[in-house]
Amino acid sequence: MQRRMLAAVVAALFLGTTATAQAAEPLNYVALGDSYSAASGVQPSDPAAPLLCLRSTRNYPHVLAAATGAKTKHYTTAQYPGVPPQVDAVHADTDLVTMTIGGNDSGVFIGAILACGSAGIVTLGHGSPCKDLYGSYFEDTIRNTTYPALVAALRAVRAKAPGADVAILGYPWLLPPTVGCFTKMPVASGDVPYLRSLQTTLNDAVRRAAAATGATYVDFSVASEGHDSCQPTGTRWIEPVLQGTNAVVVHPNALGESNMAIQTMTALGLA
Repeated sequence: MQRRMLAAVVAALFLGTTATAQAAEPLNYVALGDSYSAASGVQPSDPAAPLLCLRSTRNYPHVLAAATGAKTKHYTTAQYPGVPPQVDAVHADTDLVTMTIGGNDSGVFIGAILACGSAGIVTLGHGSPCKDLYGSYFEDTIRNTTYPALVAALRAVRAKAPGADVAILGYPWLLPPTVGCFTKMPVASGDVPYLRSLQTTLNDAVRRAAAATGATYVDFSVASEGHDSCQPTGTRWIEPVLQGTNAVVVHPNALGESNMAIQTMTALGLA
């Protein structure tokens, strides 16, 4: 399957997308996941998607599909009234599945960001109020609840498409390792490493779930370093809470989505 995808990439580079369709049968590609897969807030929006999905035409599945000649007509990115369960998009003839999931489970990741942001504002950016209040709660939830849910989701995909290549993406860094940017991300100074550790735990859960189910893990721990929400426009992959450009904050921008596609193709041996 990878040889077929590589042929499509080469054809696209030298002959254009029309020739790609003639040179190799398009892949049946299903992209699943949360708002990081959808690129919520990045314009232009996808007119083919349900409005509540907030799906962008510049998300990493669109970028990946354009580079490989894959067909993305099956993919979905959210569940709302009228939108079916995501796994329903996966079939026995699916060749490739990508996903970004886990960050929304139990509200732990977004919950931590909101909690730490609120606490940081109260203390005017001083101390570690979020860590002092919540301790290991968020990381314990990831280990005990999010991880088994990730394994179950990946096994469900594998059961429906046993011959597909499955890739699950980690989350690009939201914050620098130690020193934050309070005017952009209102997190207290002592809670910056706390949130960074939480994201490390989340990405490790994604990595372990991939290993347990035979999926490919797309690691952003190195590639996204220096591209967090504290960086200037044109460098950052993640938009901050304040002074950002996306309608949806703390999410990848178009540059981030493009690099997520590149890293995914690299992990799959396509770049």
